[in-house]
Amino acid sequence: MLPEHAPFTSDQRTALDSLLAGFNPVQRGWLSGFLAASGTSAAATLAPVSAGKLTVLYGTESGNSEVLADRAVKAAKKRGFQAVMKNMSEISLSELAKSTKLLVIVSTWGDGEPPETAVSFCKEFMSSDLSLAGVRFSVCGLGDTAYEKFCQIGKDVDARLEALGATRVSARQDCDVDYEDAYAGWLESALSALAPASAAAVIQSAAPAFAPAVEFGKKNPFPAETLDKVVLNGEGSTKETLHFEFSLATSGLSYEPGDALAVIPVNAPEMVRDIIQAAKLTGNEEVEVKAVGRKLLADALREDYDITALSRAVLTKLAEAGDSAALRELLAEDAKERLKEFSAGREIIDAIVEFAPNGLSADALTSILRKLPPRLYSIASSPLAHADEVHLTVSAVRYESHGRKRNGVCSTYLADHVKPGDQVQVFVQPNKNFRLPADGTTPIIMVGPGTGIAPFRAFVEHRAALGSPGKNWLFFGDQHYTYDFLYQLEWQEYLKEGALTRLDVAFSRDQPEKVYVQHRMLQQAKDLYQWLEEGAHFYVCGDATHMAHDVHETLISIVESQAGISREAAEAYVENLKKTKRYQRDVY
Repeated sequence: MLPEHAPFTSDQRTALDSLLAGFNPVQRGWLSGFLAASGTSAAATLAPVSAGKLTVLYGTESGNSEVLADRAVKAAKKRGFQAVMKNMSEISLSELAKSTKLLVIVSTWGDGEPPETAVSFCKEFMSSDLSLAGVRFSVCGLGDTAYEKFCQIGKDVDARLEALGATRVSARQDCDVDYEDAYAGWLESALSALAPASAAAVIQSAAPAFAPAVEFGKKNPFPAETLDKVVLNGEGSTKETLHFEFSLATSGLSYEPGDALAVIPVNAPEMVRDIIQAAKLTGNEEVEVKAVGRKLLADALREDYDITALSRAVLTKLAEAGDSAALRELLAEDAKERLKEFSAGREIIDAIVEFAPNGLSADALTSILRKLPPRLYSIASSPLAHADEVHLTVSAVRYESHGRKRNGVCSTYLADHVKPGDQVQVFVQPNKNFRLPADGTTPIIMVGPGTGIAPFRAFVEHRAALGSPGKNWLFFGDQHYTYDFLYQLEWQEYLKEGALTRLDVAFSRDQPEKVYVQHRMLQQAKDLYQWLEEGAHFYVCGDATHMAHDVHETLISIVESQAGISREAAEAYVENLKKTKRYQRDVY
């Protein structure tokens, strides 16, 4: 019953009492949140029902899983959960066992590997025999169908939780790079399954804070004006590395050194033309694009779909669309090696030519394609040094394989089709796992060959702008000193000013034997170890397949030799650097 002093007439009170009497607690809770969102203080009279404690565990490499974990916590709190989020690097197995309600959001990296910060947890968890009989859970995996071991870590964690006695309350969701809809569906299902039947939405008794008319981000990228575009390599270089500057004025977007900028590319006209011809279409056909509507096929292929990345998921859909027995045979379980061999160096157009020689309908063509994903680039600037701007260092990818010229979708979009004055769709992707030390007196060691130099330009700019007294040591490498010394004049100026304490360079093609950054590290092993003993943070950015692995092994060898300890003890030393966030990597 509404109290007598409620601001309603007698008839209104009677009507409301009658209406509310017919609602269950969940419906009353929902109405409470709805009224609160409308700024109606009457919502404060409706009490929520607690849904209990909930742990949202995440493992992230680029920050997506952390962002989704934060969203899950906020959504859970609105439903009455006492929700907290935990990084896999910060939770013990004993804590995990106490988490009676558990959501896991974890990304897969590289060849089916866990995120950098989750390696230790996953290793311990997968080999543990603890009992999780009291845990109710659901898992959301993030991945990329372009990779063979799609969402492998999510699958492994999900299976291991069940094997240890935990109860799955909602099916695992494997998310591709376009994960919003899949994630939203999973979260709704998981929270509903974990909530008591009587749980209601949390009260929101105050009107929502003012929000800007337009908020830019992943769902609504900002059209950033291109301010400058400069080729960084000298004439005669075999490389094509470009420096871009974009305006963020009026965007409301902000970033920190270590974050990434996501660029929404469009496919090159010649790529669109070739795939249309391979499918034996004209491009003037109309197709339905999800969340967009009807478009001409040529426009949809240019703006909305990934028309290059070949994966098992694409081939599976193509086998059905093209009714190809040969392709179904290639996708068989006992043909994995042949599939891997076929896919190497090939793109979607090659598969269409090979397995759909009679062409495809427009709808069949788009049915095999996924949404065109954004590309992430390490930010190469400090907001303190370049107000309302963001800079990128981009290497244009061009090569030839299987008799066809190939181009990196986003890198050549920027290199070939973007000029000063043009707008590029962007948003900021935070990366809390790649950050400068909070203490400006802490020394840092940065290893960044090639375009891996980008975040370290931001680091040094930021520390220089702040006047941070900490020592800064940079290892940089590329092919030739004369052509490929990226940002050379800037580094020399920073050395002169003292903002950069040390610079060691490795140009692999300037002498008969190839010299890389790890070789320079070995040459400076004594000083490098001394810096680590003084508390230095160690950073690596660049190629994950070879460079980052070689640098990691070299770091262990340096600790082993300089500390005079066993290989096993040196590995433990380096692992502790990771756990204490003194060893951070941004690799791709």
